[in-house]
Amino acid sequence: MAEARTIGSLPVANVQELAEACNNGVDGKVPERYLSKDPSAKEVVAGDDSARAIPVIDLRRLLDARSSEEECAKLASACHDWGFFQLINHGVPDEVIRNLMSDVAGFFEQPLEAKKECSQQADSLEGYGQAFVVSDDQKLDWADMLYLQVHPSESRDMRFWPTRPDSFRHSVDVYSSEARQLAYRLLEFMAKGVGADPASLRGVFEGQAQGMRVNYYPPCRPAADRVVGLSPHTDPNGLTLLLQMSHGDVQGLQVKKDGRWFAVRALDGAFVVNVADALEIVSNGLFRSVEHRAVIHPTRERISVALFHYPYQDRMLCPLPELVKKGGGARYGPTSYRDFLTQYFTAQLDGRKHLERLKLDC
Repeated sequence: MAEARTIGSLPVANVQELAEACNNGVDGKVPERYLSKDPSAKEVVAGDDSARAIPVIDLRRLLDARSSEEECAKLASACHDWGFFQLINHGVPDEVIRNLMSDVAGFFEQPLEAKKECSQQADSLEGYGQAFVVSDDQKLDWADMLYLQVHPSESRDMRFWPTRPDSFRHSVDVYSSEARQLAYRLLEFMAKGVGADPASLRGVFEGQAQGMRVNYYPPCRPAADRVVGLSPHTDPNGLTLLLQMSHGDVQGLQVKKDGRWFAVRALDGAFVVNVADALEIVSNGLFRSVEHRAVIHPTRERISVALFHYPYQDRMLCPLPELVKKGGGARYGPTSYRDFLTQYFTAQLDGRKHLERLKLDC
C-alpha cells in the first residue's frame, strides 16, 4: 500500500512501556489522553451462543461439491448481515501460524530500544509506532503496532522489518503467501454466493498490495474499562484476515451490529475474517464493512495480526457492473482508490463516516 509511505502519524509515547509503569504501581495514573469518556461497556452483548455469535464458515464444506452451494449461501449471508465470520478448516498449516505468532510475540518481548530500530519515519505509517494520530489533543488508543507492507515482495521496505527474532522475516513471508491464496479463494466463494462471476471479484484484488498490522494490547489494571485498544472503525481494504494470541483466553474484538457491540469469542485455530470498505463498494453493498473495535483486559496482554488485502490503488473504485444490474442501480459513487486511502489515513478513526460519504440516494 504505497499511500502508507507518504502519510505519517504524529509520534506518541510507547504504550507498552507506559502500561508497565501504570500496572506496576510506579505511576498508577493513566494519562488523560487515553481515557475515554464513554467506553460503552454496558452496550456489549456477549457472543457466547449461536444467536449472538458471528457466523462460522467451514472451508471444507465450501470445497465439497455436495455442500458448497449451501455453504456459499451461508457465507454470502454472513458477509451481508454481519460483515464478519470465523473460518475453520482453512488449510493454512498450524506450523505456519505458530511460527508467525511466536515471532510476533518475540518482537514485542524485546527491550524498547531494540523495537525502536524498526520505528516509523515522519512521513510513513510503516514500522513500529502508531497510526491515525493527527492532532496533539485527540484521544489515543491503548496499543502499539507494527505495520509492514508484505506483498508484492519487491515493494517491501526492509528498514522496518525486524531482524529479531532471526526467523521473523521468513515466518511473515511464508504466512503471507499462504493467507493470500486463502483470501483469493474466499473471494471466489463469496462471488458465487451472490451469483457473480468469481473471476471478476478475485481479479479486483489478485496480485495487489497486502499489508500486515500487528497490534499489541497491554493490560491496563487501573482503568481497563475506560481505555480503548483500537477505536471503532472499518478497514479501508477489501478483505481482512485476523489471528490473535492471548493468555488465559483473553478476548478483545467487538463488532457493531444493529447499534450494539457484540463480543467475538475467537475459536481456536480459526481466522476471523471481515469485509472491508473496498469490498462493500465493489459488491454494491451486498457485502457490508462494519464497525469494530478492540477493548483491553485489566491484567493480561493480547496480540493480534491483521492481514489486509487491497485493490489496485490507481483504479477507480466502483460497484461491479453485474452487481449494479442485480441491485437495480449503483449504490456507491465512483472514487479514486488512491484518494480514498489518503482521506482514510489522514483522519482519526471514526466509524463508517468516510464510507457513508460515497453512498448514493437510491
